[in-house]
Amino acid sequence: MRRAALMVSKTLAMVAAEIKPGVTTLHLDTLAEAFIRDHGALPGFKGLYDCPSTLLISPNEEVVHGIPKNVAVKEGDVLSIDCGAIVDGFYGDHAYTFTVGDVPQETLDLLDRTKKSLYLGIEQFRTGNRVGDVGYAIQNYCESFGYGVVRELVGHGLGRVMHEDPQMPNYGKRGRGKKFIEGMTVAIEPMINLGTKDIKHYPDGWTIKTKDFKPSAHFEHNVAIINGEPRLLSTFDYIYEVLGITSKEEDPYRWKD
Repeated sequence: MRRAALMVSKTLAMVAAEIKPGVTTLHLDTLAEAFIRDHGALPGFKGLYDCPSTLLISPNEEVVHGIPKNVAVKEGDVLSIDCGAIVDGFYGDHAYTFTVGDVPQETLDLLDRTKKSLYLGIEQFRTGNRVGDVGYAIQNYCESFGYGVVRELVGHGLGRVMHEDPQMPNYGKRGRGKKFIEGMTVAIEPMINLGTKDIKHYPDGWTIKTKDFKPSAHFEHNVAIINGEPRLLSTFDYIYEVLGITSKEEDPYRWKD
């Protein structure tokens, strides 16, 4: 699973280097599929539930599950890019929200705080805690800024199947839900809206947007419990190398070989 997660991490970094005004989301998808296959892995999304693409790319008010199109990325966009890969029968699945040029400060704050909430959730993913502890940490932090925490879409267990138990909501009550045990592996993925928590499903059967058309942010990591503590299977390090970002956010949860 570590290898599968890192395949996704490297794919997202490759895509990060190509994001600029004028490039189409369909072109990014084509590059991602070739990259994954060239490295001996399989796209995790394509064909799953009849998904037509390797990436799910959701700009601006799209929350998740945006299908790549022959539509150009614009200055000021934010793009949630979700990717999956299969290595030796195991899934990796994680996401990052990118900025394109100058983005309004309130949207930048949304992205920063959504990513912060991801690590607050990861901190609670340890032996003896419960699903509600992760959800509460994310919800409590994000709602303190007046953001909408999406209810209908959740994180999930991950392994030989893309979506396994337990479901991992981004809201909840401390001490409630399934108890975490050693060796459990999940995808934790806050989906947070600048405005209302309410969403709208579009006729293509995939795209989900905010009901008030305000921006949304989405960040996702794959995490395992090892020796009782959360350890990242995925990493944003490759993305940060491309973007020139220095960060120590992953340090407490790094994989230890």
